[in-house]
Amino acid sequence: MMKEKPMDPFMLSDRLFVKSFRLSKYLANQLIEMLRPLIEDANRSSAIDLKTKVLVALHFFGTGSYQTPMGHSRFTALSQSSVSRCINEVVNALNHPDIFNLWVKFPSNIYELDQVRKKFYTKTRFPGVIGCIDCTHVALVPPSSNLNLIENQHPEYIYVNRKCYHSINVQLICDSDLKILNVNALFPGSTHDSHVWNNSSVLPLLQDLYTNGLNNIYLLGDSGYPLRPWMLTPIANPTTEAEEYFNKQQMSTRSIIERCNGVLKGRFRCLLKDRTLHYKPEKVSQIINACVVLHNLCITYNLPEFVDGENITDFGIYQAPLGVAENNDLNLRNRDLMMGRRQRQKIIQLLQNRNNREEI
Repeated sequence: MMKEKPMDPFMLSDRLFVKSFRLSKYLANQLIEMLRPLIEDANRSSAIDLKTKVLVALHFFGTGSYQTPMGHSRFTALSQSSVSRCINEVVNALNHPDIFNLWVKFPSNIYELDQVRKKFYTKTRFPGVIGCIDCTHVALVPPSSNLNLIENQHPEYIYVNRKCYHSINVQLICDSDLKILNVNALFPGSTHDSHVWNNSSVLPLLQDLYTNGLNNIYLLGDSGYPLRPWMLTPIANPTTEAEEYFNKQQMSTRSIIERCNGVLKGRFRCLLKDRTLHYKPEKVSQIINACVVLHNLCITYNLPEFVDGENITDFGIYQAPLGVAENNDLNLRNRDLMMGRRQRQKIIQLLQNRNNREEI
């Protein structure tokens, strides 16, 4: 009896293709061609072709299903070990600097920064914003207790976050279109958001811009971040209408990063808490980066948000109480903190003046 040939996924309807692989057929083909120089294609009849490798990985990223059931689907009659190799090859390719740095990049010059700022203002009417920042947790199985530089750089308990599960604490910065400008997926779940930020490649860039006179742009963050001229946070205890209005506008604009996180994890559900990635921390970080590249690809090509009716209740963002980082500043005479308060006060006044004019 002849073995039934696996069905070509591109013969599916457009709706079922997106449901299975999260990308449109056109975008999946674009991705296959993009990765062709980095992934070996089949060179013998029994080998796995590039298209299958990419679709296997996309299905895993999108559904969060572990490898065995997905590998035995009607699309790919593959063993679990073959599926694992497919995912590994695609993850490595998406993390290659030629791909990752092309699709995930913070504005690199004044023109690009100004374009991001203008789009934020058009959409939110909050001046000076060049990005919204927050951290989100991606669950993983408890890492090995073998502490070494090759397998695991941190003790297992360091990965337990304040919600009591093992995770990577992932910093995201996005623009007003929900495109992710920067991702840092290197820190264990117990790491505070402000520590991740203090070790971010974006921080020295913004500090240098401020030092060189570009002092009218900043990120918006929650109260887990330190108030600085380049990082505006909410006021812990607003005492005036102007301060309350600032908080309302700041939080409304900052909600863009929460929506970005929701779109990212809603499309690529391997990142959801209840899917728990069964990989070592280093590989989990690479999977996160790979999903961010694919997310930006979808945003760039205007692919609609993926919605299928599943009730997702935990997207891994846990807000800090108001004023945490600001009140924990060891030196309240810190010059950067003082300049941050001055910057925030300037925006409070600007927003209030505009609001007063509009009410007349």
